[in-house]
Amino acid sequence: RQRQEALALACAENNHFHYACASRMGERMDALHRIRTATSQTQPMFSIAHLSDVHLGPLPAGRFPDFFGKRLIGYGSWMFRRKGAHDPAIAEAMIADIRAHAPDHVALTGDLVNLALPAEFPRAAAWLKGFGKPDWISVTPGNHDAYVPLSWDAGIGHWADYLAGDMRFPVARGNGNVDTPMPFVRQRRNFALIGLSSAVPQNWRKAGGSLGAEQIAALASVLKALRDRGFCRIVMIHHPPLPGQNIPRKALTDAAELEGVLASAGAELVLHGHNHRFMRADIGKTQIHGVPSATSRGNAPWQPAGWTLHRIERRDSEWRITSFSRIWDQAAQGFKPYELEQVMAGG
Repeated sequence: RQRQEALALACAENNHFHYACASRMGERMDALHRIRTATSQTQPMFSIAHLSDVHLGPLPAGRFPDFFGKRLIGYGSWMFRRKGAHDPAIAEAMIADIRAHAPDHVALTGDLVNLALPAEFPRAAAWLKGFGKPDWISVTPGNHDAYVPLSWDAGIGHWADYLAGDMRFPVARGNGNVDTPMPFVRQRRNFALIGLSSAVPQNWRKAGGSLGAEQIAALASVLKALRDRGFCRIVMIHHPPLPGQNIPRKALTDAAELEGVLASAGAELVLHGHNHRFMRADIGKTQIHGVPSATSRGNAPWQPAGWTLHRIERRDSEWRITSFSRIWDQAAQGFKPYELEQVMAGG
């Protein structure tokens, strides 16, 4: 009987020990869960900086025949209007400001050059290299990068590494001056960057762009496939993607078709430039953001230079995008906050 009582006491103490351990373990697991939950709610999963329309100056020297046709008109516009509106030093200050915010990736939506002179492209390539590596920066070309017809190797091909995808999808061949598959798709964890080219040489009166039926069809396929695989889809294009966002001669010719694809297939974020000002639109749950020129002094009618940092996280089965913009302060010679907004997007 004494042995039975001793055994019962030992079992009780043992059970109490395990219960206490389990209780403490449960408390620790609860605390760890609270920490992880709080961390996931306060730290962005992915951040992407967006800038556009660098328009690197000054214009390099060229041969006399280089300035025939549309370039002659563009040269006059540069000398009498744009030269005083753009300052390459502002782009350098923007690079420093972007680096200080340490984004996971950078999206640059075109117009690195001005007249598509052959000497502008290697200079822009050197500028890009000084900015960052191709795996950190994605570039889509703009209309000034295709100001006149120019071969891939002599022009935009100098930045080919910044337009190269690493995910395979059925794609269209590039149009205009772009001789590489479009759209290109880059994977960064569960985020997909989708680059489009609207850079097609236009006549002397126009500054618009075009995607073409093949590229739009390929985009629809890519967006649907990435949606089904649970990716956050970030689309990059130079021209504003919706009808009515610019006058006809400066607009995307197939904006209505692109709008239809975005409405049906969806995307979480669309980034563009071209209009040299901050812009914001929505189509369904798709957020569309534009930014000013990266070198703009702010001469009327353009806004001063600016860029936007988008922080994206997955919460409650939805993508949450926090957008934080910065604008150039000419008097202070630095960037300052422009606006801050937080919106739910995607599903």
